[in-house]
Amino acid sequence: MKLLVRNLAVATTEEKLISLFSEYGKVQSCNLVKDSKTGKSKGFGFIEMPKPGEAKAAMKNLNGFKLAGNLIRVKKAESKAPQATQESEQKPASVQFKQAPKKQTVEALIVKDITPSEEKTVNPEDIWGDVKQPED
Repeated sequence: MKLLVRNLAVATTEEKLISLFSEYGKVQSCNLVKDSKTGKSKGFGFIEMPKPGEAKAAMKNLNGFKLAGNLIRVKKAESKAPQATQESEQKPASVQFKQAPKKQTVEALIVKDITPSEEKTVNPEDIWGDVKQPED
């Protein structure tokens, strides 16, 4: 089972993570994600444990554990979406458009004055001028 470990201190090493998670079972792999330019930790990594029971125990006990001054967060890593195949990349995506509803003509607007008791009916052309109507 693959676990995501977040909120790691920059100083945290893969060796420290392996040591910590090994207390709950066998660690198959550890991958601390690092910035490609600086080589510094990005603050998260992945631990892979072959036995789901051991991984769940580690997740339960280490989520919220204080490591190097940070409270780490541990959860099951979600699998990536499958990569697009070359065949699907060559075909254009099919797009469906729904026809927008026809615009309705506004015949009159009711504009309220400052005093709520008075209402006026206003012709839209007086406000917007010569507005072109959509063609059918």
